[in-house]
Amino acid sequence: MKKIIVTGCNGQLGRAVNLFFKENQDISFVNTDVGELDITNIDKVMELAREVQPYAIINCAAHTGVDACETEYDKAFKINAIGPRNLSIAARETGAKLMHISTDYVFDGKGTRPYVETDATNPQGAYGSTKLAGEEFVKDFAGRYFILRTAWLYGDGKNFAKTMLRLSESNDKVRVVGDQFGSPTSASELTKAINALLFTENYGLFHATCEGSCSWAEFAGEVFRLAGKSTAVEAITTEEFGAPAPRPAYSILENRMFKLTTDFMFADWHEAIAEYMKTL
Repeated sequence: MKKIIVTGCNGQLGRAVNLFFKENQDISFVNTDVGELDITNIDKVMELAREVQPYAIINCAAHTGVDACETEYDKAFKINAIGPRNLSIAARETGAKLMHISTDYVFDGKGTRPYVETDATNPQGAYGSTKLAGEEFVKDFAGRYFILRTAWLYGDGKNFAKTMLRLSESNDKVRVVGDQFGSPTSASELTKAINALLFTENYGLFHATCEGSCSWAEFAGEVFRLAGKSTAVEAITTEEFGAPAPRPAYSILENRMFKLTTDFMFADWHEAIAEYMKTL
């Protein structure tokens, strides 16, 4: 029986991981969230790891409030950087593998082609910089690790698709940013990617998003189409939207390492959102 510690178990990815593996009799999950484990406390992390002696730790915990990170930098750094550092130290001491989830925000979004794993990072805001620091700590302290950079994640929880559907209930038209481009990625597809790596020795850094790309406005339009909504989408600029924190304009990741080192292939984002909409 492989024991696996999951942090952030109540988030969209944590829930998807639990759902995917629930029939697997060879795995026993030790699910933790903020109430059960403070990943920013090294003593608490070491205590749990020594008690469980896990096969792996899947870190789904993060401070993902992009705007809030700007005003809560220390809190964001503790969760997004110190937390992964602590989990890395615990994984190394107990011989566990570490599966760490990172983000497209480590790039500046000024590219003109999909980013690959070896491209230079250049985060523009607090969220991206704290997540990049987390990646570096994992590389420094974890012996056996996988870092998966994903983007535009949605699943069981608060997300863009649900927000759009809620807005469509009371609006004939919604204004959505049309000059930011990325790859909407379902938590269930990301979980399949985790499964493709976790039980291997294929360690390292991977980009992990659904195939294809779109703007937020195009994503909203597809959500409405699938839901049979007549709500119109008005594409606006990032400047018009006026969010406090900078967002990468071009955020498309190329899953090069998955394609070169595994047989796993992410679904196209259109297929993934269609599958997700059936669950709502």
